[in-house]
Amino acid sequence: METARVLVAADKFKGSLTAVEVAERVTAGLRRVVPGVRVETLPVADGGDGTVAAAVAAGFERREARVTGPLGTPVTAAYAVRSTTAVVEMAEASGLQHLPAGEFAPLTATTYGSGELLRAALDAGARTIVFGVGGSATTDGGAGMLTALGARLLDADGKPVGPGGAALAELAEADLSGLDPRFADVDLVLASDVDNPLTGPKGAPEVYGRQKGATEDDIAVLDAALAHYASLLGPERARLPGAGAAGGIGYGALVALGARFRPGIEVMLDVLGFAPALARATLVVTGEGSLDEQTLHGKAPAGVAAAARAAGVEAVAVCGRLALPPEALRGAGIRRAYALTELEPDPAVCMAQAGPLLERAAESIARDFLV
Repeated sequence: METARVLVAADKFKGSLTAVEVAERVTAGLRRVVPGVRVETLPVADGGDGTVAAAVAAGFERREARVTGPLGTPVTAAYAVRSTTAVVEMAEASGLQHLPAGEFAPLTATTYGSGELLRAALDAGARTIVFGVGGSATTDGGAGMLTALGARLLDADGKPVGPGGAALAELAEADLSGLDPRFADVDLVLASDVDNPLTGPKGAPEVYGRQKGATEDDIAVLDAALAHYASLLGPERARLPGAGAAGGIGYGALVALGARFRPGIEVMLDVLGFAPALARATLVVTGEGSLDEQTLHGKAPAGVAAAARAAGVEAVAVCGRLALPPEALRGAGIRRAYALTELEPDPAVCMAQAGPLLERAAESIARDFLV
């Protein structure tokens, strides 16, 4: 019988385990049942938070930069570099994790630090930049990012408009002539798991504003301000897939920086070297904290399972909670899912004990597929 070779390519369990920890726990559980099993780990991400960590786990060098956080105060942000490719995660500079508990700033949060982080990648010699966008605290259409990179966004008095999306209602002139010229020679890949337009019923303020603390009035203000902003920079690009990603930072990258949009998990699988790892595997274990309807729309486990199915390799999944019926799993290319809530029904205990529970789930995978 051919020796089993398992590829563990899972995303983080948000709030419990990083993608690296998930891989470690699954490996430990598999080896408890089949001590000699060959396991290769490739933590994955879909462009959102955890993207830099996945790149570092795959061999990229972690770098740090001191940049402006979403509230205007300094934060330390990480990015990853290998040769002339950089992985930049906007959440590292402008993400919700930089807001104090319970504090939001939906109208004024800025992406200025994301622009500074992109500039750091350019300074590091990057010729290809994978710009993972998601988990943002911001809804400013990327205006802060563009300002950090040399754009001048001015009001009717010729003064710079304030930070955040609401201030864009005062925008009278958008001068992009001072943008960093290096972007003309860089392949900037906008990596996102959402394809929303900038504004409207499926736009950034309406779909994602509430999770950033926006009230219904705030959403209306932001939508109108972003529509005005787009009328000056290029309204046709506002309808492109990904323009509404991360509070509209996708639009700023598409309209002014020459970015091209690709589904985040596809980009990351390429960058992380997933195809050669998959070619060595006889079984793939993927997963994330919650396997639900969102998983099927561009999240990491769906991308991994689709690639595995295309290569003729069986895939199973681990998760904290499972909210998909068996037919939906099969449709996604996942043979079976192992949920931690099947082992521990109390969600709080499940999250607190995610590591040991995940090892037990991996033992079940080994018994079902490797013995």
